[in-house]
Amino acid sequence: MPFVRYLVLLFALTLLAAQGHAQNGPIKIEKFNHSAWTKGIFSEAVTVTGIGNAKFVYLAGVGAEDENGPRGNVRHHGSFLDQCRYAYDKIKRVLAHHGAKLSDVVKVTTYITDLRHRVTLGKCVGEAWGDITFPTNTLIGVSALAFPEMIIEVDVTAIIAK
Repeated sequence: MPFVRYLVLLFALTLLAAQGHAQNGPIKIEKFNHSAWTKGIFSEAVTVTGIGNAKFVYLAGVGAEDENGPRGNVRHHGSFLDQCRYAYDKIKRVLAHHGAKLSDVVKVTTYITDLRHRVTLGKCVGEAWGDITFPTNTLIGVSALAFPEMIIEVDVTAIIAK
């Protein structure tokens, strides 16, 4: 019986070693700002490479903040649908900047300040995603977001082959 345990342990270590060799080099983490007002506050996007041939793209909560305006300038006050459309437009542009598209997204977390907007969220998602299958999604109702005028914020994770 000790010999069988030894073989199982040897097999497990071999698998772990093989996974370690699957990397093309050191893991590389890069942080990006696409809006002038976010610099020095937080990274809007982070990419991770060096894990096999994958590139992971993580987007911070994207909402209707005007990326060309001053900090706290939110577009489309009071309109959930327009804020959602604007957020998904920004998501598509930032993903494209990093070589990804909506079809590469594997996880979405959506925060909304009023869960009664669920039906409108479905309309917005349908418009933005078209015939692309919507990935795993968590919808969370919150009392407030980063700025008082924000109604929706969306976190996105995408994975692409390098």
